[in-house]
Amino acid sequence: MNPGTRIGPYEVVELVATGGMGQVYKALDTRLGREVAIKILPPALAADEDRLRRFEQEARAAGMLNHPNIMAIYDVGTHEGAPYVVSELLLGQTLRELLDEAPLTPRKAVDFTIQIAHGLDAAHGKGIVHRDLKPDNLFVSTDGMIKILDFGLAKLTGNTRLGMAGADGKPQTTEAGIVFGTAGYMSPEQVRGKDVDHRSDIFAVGTILYEMVTGDRAFTGPTPVETLNTILKDEPAALAEADGTIPPVLERIMRRCLEKRAEERFQSARDLAYALQAVTDLKLPPPDLVARQRARSRWLRRVAVAVVLVGAGVGLGMLLASLVPEPNPSYGRLTYRRGMVSGAHFAPDGRTVVYSASWDGDAMRVFIKRPESEDSVPVEVPSAVVLSVSRSGEIAILLHPRVEHYGVWSGTLARVSLTGGAPREIAEGIEQAEWAPDGASLVIVRESGGRSRLEYPLGRVLHESAGHISYPRFAPDGSRIAFFDHPLAGDDRGAVAIIPAAGGEAKTLSAGWESVQGLAWSPSGREIWFTGTGGGTLRSLYGITPGGSLRVVARAPGPLLLRDVARSGAVLVTRDDVRWGIFAMPPGGAHEVELSWLEFSISDDLSADGRHVLFEEQTVAAGPNYAVCLRPTDGSPQVRLGEGRAFALSPDGNWALASLPTAANRLLLLPTGPGELRQIEPGGIAIEAATWFPDGQRILLVGRQWSGHRRLWVLGLDAGPVRPISPEDIDVGSRGGVCITPDGSAAAAVGPEGAVWLYPVAGGQPRALFDVAANEVPLRFSADGRYLFTAERRELPGRIFRVEVAGGKREPWRTLLPTDPAGVRVIGNIHVTPDGASYAYTYSRILSELYLVTGLR
Repeated sequence: MNPGTRIGPYEVVELVATGGMGQVYKALDTRLGREVAIKILPPALAADEDRLRRFEQEARAAGMLNHPNIMAIYDVGTHEGAPYVVSELLLGQTLRELLDEAPLTPRKAVDFTIQIAHGLDAAHGKGIVHRDLKPDNLFVSTDGMIKILDFGLAKLTGNTRLGMAGADGKPQTTEAGIVFGTAGYMSPEQVRGKDVDHRSDIFAVGTILYEMVTGDRAFTGPTPVETLNTILKDEPAALAEADGTIPPVLERIMRRCLEKRAEERFQSARDLAYALQAVTDLKLPPPDLVARQRARSRWLRRVAVAVVLVGAGVGLGMLLASLVPEPNPSYGRLTYRRGMVSGAHFAPDGRTVVYSASWDGDAMRVFIKRPESEDSVPVEVPSAVVLSVSRSGEIAILLHPRVEHYGVWSGTLARVSLTGGAPREIAEGIEQAEWAPDGASLVIVRESGGRSRLEYPLGRVLHESAGHISYPRFAPDGSRIAFFDHPLAGDDRGAVAIIPAAGGEAKTLSAGWESVQGLAWSPSGREIWFTGTGGGTLRSLYGITPGGSLRVVARAPGPLLLRDVARSGAVLVTRDDVRWGIFAMPPGGAHEVELSWLEFSISDDLSADGRHVLFEEQTVAAGPNYAVCLRPTDGSPQVRLGEGRAFALSPDGNWALASLPTAANRLLLLPTGPGELRQIEPGGIAIEAATWFPDGQRILLVGRQWSGHRRLWVLGLDAGPVRPISPEDIDVGSRGGVCITPDGSAAAAVGPEGAVWLYPVAGGQPRALFDVAANEVPLRFSADGRYLFTAERRELPGRIFRVEVAGGKREPWRTLLPTDPAGVRVIGNIHVTPDGASYAYTYSRILSELYLVTGLR
């Protein structure tokens, strides 16, 4: 078809590929202004029943899926008798084309395989088995994302006819009695023509991983039949023989994928991804070293034979010593109810466990679990989070706890006996606390003046952070305090740091962690143990010395969170299933619609008509800098606008404000339709929030300039000088929530004395509107400016109020809570339309399992 040809709403731009399943064209979706790919099966090929079946099945299978590692299907139809499928337009090359150039480094191969596993996990979760995975059906985009293609042989339900390709990967003519697939990448059960399940795809992943790191196919023969025989009878050459740069753990993972019996392979693609994630924490050799070692590998193997012969006696002794088994850690589960554990510590005896949890949607309570008892006994104290237990048996707790941000609570610090009784309150607005070894004083963390402060004793500031500080822990001798220093508020990326308890400079021991939560000193006091990950959400247990020497202590098939370490060496950890999701009430809707994408979807804005939610996805599959997405509130698929953390939609809906988590002083303008990404430098402001003025030409920023306090700033799209409109010495917007009057003349935010204040944009004195509760923030003005919608921040359930601007009269407007409240710890990021009829909010759910671990060292 010629450029300009119309296929429904799509305008053909150019032909990009031709193959056995038709032609692929680049086209423009004239409704949304985005570029797409259209695959067309010409009428002559559509007459072939098998080709038409595969074509339709590919569209049906891929259309059921919505995952960043699977090519997205947008539309299907027929044009002049020719079936077509509309998909996302991919830029890059197939994995086959990439491997034709050279093998991949182990690091790149592991990264690609993790992405493949994530995509397969999504497909398998929908009951779809691909059955034809091979490098030709994997696409590597220009930004390094893997996309799984060609679900034409996918198994949807029941048994379907399979097909086969030759050893060279080229399609073969169909013959009676021959199964379909691709020889060299088929599982043994697929070769035998047996019924297959998702574990057949895992076998194929093993063959692809082998080929990525060696450059050779795992199974090959001079003919297709001989290739199939090697799959049934032979094992591929060892990776260590193929390349001396490949770590042994990668060899073990590959071998498990290639087990002949399906029940001996990884039982899910998710388990495979978890295992590979551990490999990313290894210090893999850099690419230049890989290239040098591959060039010398044959020579090195000859030398290695001689070395082994000469040193056989010594080597045998060392080998036997290395085979002495290390004691395996033992995991004993302590809790079985459905809900969230917020804190857990050992009592002074080192055996009794004191923990706080919310079970089955109830309030947060304190429990004691004794070794001789199967049940946990509640402590008769008000709702509280356990922070620390002293050597004398006093518990430091947070009363009236509420979630501040990821992994951090705030409330009133109090102390109470293990036996219960009335708590004695110590200080308000505290986030973290730890008893000193003397059991008489506490180190605490709290926010003050827009900065996070580490204090010991109370009132004496040891360290400040513009982001936030978490998990302060004393060394056993009380001389030093270890803690996490997070560069951004509300984000658990950060560094492990240490500071003298007597005062001095903080020292960073290890930085650049994607997530760090949970910290304690090792039993010997020579290491700091913590749970973290360099990428994704799979936190492992690490140990680091004050000198900076890092090692892995333990891994588990799930994200760990270290709670406490006893002097005996026993360890408390939780395995937490964490999810952030979005619910919205669409215009005219009777029920809330779930709009979550992957695992960490966070709502950031709602269009004035209530038809679109702007959100960010923070899970690893979305990319290292998160993803900004736009999704219709009717539940239609989301559109990925770009990377970053989202802020707000423009009044006309054409732009989304965002910033990168690694560059919070740069503002991104992402087009929601046609247009180019724009970047604005906001005069050195570290941006914490941003929203649009009604004219769409100015932006209201919440942030700090250099080391100053949080303020409100006005920035024009022409990138002129940024201008403050609020005083510097108040915590404007520190509780989250700022909005602009309908005429754009003033900004409303929580200011001094717990009131909502109006800050004139043109200058002049601000004025207080009305008082609000301690955790209440403004959301949006009504269209006529008569009312201001407010919401309780991070409360359960969430509540929206409508308040008269003139008199302050308030009325409850909406109550927000998922129908299943178990593990839900927060309702936040609430948005409402000017008429109050539609809304969106984010919920956070954590389902915890508390474990007692022994045998770690």
